Amino acid sequence: MKVLIVKTSSMGDVIHTFPAVEDALRNRPDMSFDWCVEEAFAGIVALHPAIKSIQKVAIRRWRKKPFDGDTWREMTGLRHALRGARYDLVIDAQGLLKSAVVAKQAGAPIAGFDRSSAREPSATLFYDRKYAVPRDLHAIERTRRLFGLALGYQPDLSRLGSGIVAPAGNLSVPEGKLAFLLHGTSREDKKWPADDLIETARQLMSRQFTPVVTWSNEAEKRVAEAIAGAVSNTVLIPRSPLAEIAAILGRSTLVIGADTGLTHLASAFGLPTVAIFLATEPGLTGPCGPFSSTLLAPAGGKVTPAEVMEEAERLLALRSEAPA
Repeated sequence: MKVLIVKTSSMGDVIHTFPAVEDALRNRPDMSFDWCVEEAFAGIVALHPAIKSIQKVAIRRWRKKPFDGDTWREMTGLRHALRGARYDLVIDAQGLLKSAVVAKQAGAPIAGFDRSSAREPSATLFYDRKYAVPRDLHAIERTRRLFGLALGYQPDLSRLGSGIVAPAGNLSVPEGKLAFLLHGTSREDKKWPADDLIETARQLMSRQFTPVVTWSNEAEKRVAEAIAGAVSNTVLIPRSPLAEIAAILGRSTLVIGADTGLTHLASAFGLPTVAIFLATEPGLTGPCGPFSSTLLAPAGGKVTPAEVMEEAERLLALRSEAPA
């Protein structure tokens, strides 16, 4: 049986879908899986070795030029590719109108959340099979339950694994204990202050860690350079392809990050990961790796470097005690 997963974005949402794929592989070995995803996140989907083919969409780019000839050619090409793959089932794991429209292009039966469960109820108009999944569950569990209902098994929620493998990468980084500080995020109110990042880098250095920082835009570059300038042994990775950053992330001993996709990736790799949530609620979308935890700023308060380091040491100890 050939199944297409539609989960186009964002990075965290894509990563939250991997445990459902792992469930399906254990319970339905007769199935093969392709994935339809935004072009920017195709490299993340490629980290899972069981995904046979990746179908790329560019909805974010297409919206900017809806009447451009190239846009229409790419959309038509996607439709032909999806139809030509002859899927037996499409699972729209996103529950949005845009993802439902993409799923419809495959010309196969579509399974998804029912009207009370989908993020956008109008998406369910496109579905052939609709399933009720409580909305107050974590996104990972919601997706795992949806896959189980659509594919006919009961997921073992006591097990949690992503199945993804960090790429090799070509960038050179020092040997030893790397601590990746993920400071970049899409919203200003999610960003941990630069002074706190610098103090954390200093504390990491005093514990024989090599801090690592990177950037993807000019604002993030200024913060990364400030950290590297203040803490001499910090490794500053220039703006690089996602696969290269994922490779260094996968080699890290510890990750400390804001509410951003790469923090979810670190958690999915099974790394000790401290997530710092300042303006968002982690209950339904926070990292859920075996050695992950979230520090949530109290109303009107902050998360301090001392609190972050205390939690990091707890997770590192927990990881060291875990079976190999």
